[in-house]
Amino acid sequence: MLGTVLDISLLDESYFLGKMIAESEAAIQYRVSKYNLEQDTEAQKLIKEFNKVKELYEEVQRFGKYHPDYKTVSTNVRVLKRELDFNETISSFKKAEKELESLLNECSSLIAGGVSEHIKVPTGNPFFDSKSCAGGCGSGGGCSCG
Repeated sequence: MLGTVLDISLLDESYFLGKMIAESEAAIQYRVSKYNLEQDTEAQKLIKEFNKVKELYEEVQRFGKYHPDYKTVSTNVRVLKRELDFNETISSFKKAEKELESLLNECSSLIAGGVSEHIKVPTGNPFFDSKSCAGGCGSGGGCSCG
């Protein structure tokens, strides 16, 4: 397929948009908080510990409440999850990640909406998803797409 001048211009604009997003405050904050998370030994220890307990939890879930360690493992998962949520470095990273995701979701929705209002953009965010839903989403009308 031969590229037309319009195709090349569109690719250039896409590159420029990507560069603008990468240089945005949200992206910079994301990279800084990710670096801080990678350098925080306490946070890394918590994450590793949580992943181990999560594996046990998944194993226990196969049998449900009939597994002998069900209550212990379920409690441990909740306790460690709470510790993760209250760790300053981890919560800063999660916040930065959500802000960057929000920016990317908004850009995706604007681009799709510029092409057609019927284009669906799965964002994982009901605020954006409901705007792009043109019906027939399978939620039984739960998203109000009608």
